[in-house]
Amino acid sequence: MMRRNTSKKSNDEFQDRVLDLSRVTRVTSGGKRFSFRATVVVGDGKGRVGVGSAKGLDVATAVQKGRTAAKKNVIRIPLQGRTIPHEVSAKYSAARVLLKPAKEGHGLVAGGAPRAVLLLAGVRDISAKCLGKTNNKLTNAMATIEALKLIRTRFVRSKEPKKEIVASSPE
Repeated sequence: MMRRNTSKKSNDEFQDRVLDLSRVTRVTSGGKRFSFRATVVVGDGKGRVGVGSAKGLDVATAVQKGRTAAKKNVIRIPLQGRTIPHEVSAKYSAARVLLKPAKEGHGLVAGGAPRAVLLLAGVRDISAKCLGKTNNKLTNAMATIEALKLIRTRFVRSKEPKKEIVASSPE
């Protein structure tokens, strides 16, 4: 089975990838109303990535709305070369994701939703694992985003000496 390339380069700096596309149903008194839900990941490959989900009456509308929603949720992650600075784990709903930095040349070892998020974020050497009890691509992608939000870089202290606070007695 040949895989389609669902990644597109539009006229802006972000690439996008459709992570999940599903038909959803709303039952009304008049019958069933069908619409489509698209989960889209956008990223620039330089440390900025976002995930968005939206519904539309047809597939193209859902994907376009999902792309717009993902661009509104873009975060910046501090990269250390081609990897992340430290190990991090995060939970979102029933999904739990573990991200471990790797040496240069190790490659992107991840599956499913974390792979798409990390690829579009520009992380090239990392190991990621989904530890949660769900296979939902949206929650796994959001757990990956939450883990990326927890990444911190080394704090550089100021060279100025600390000021002493002297308490004065009331007169």
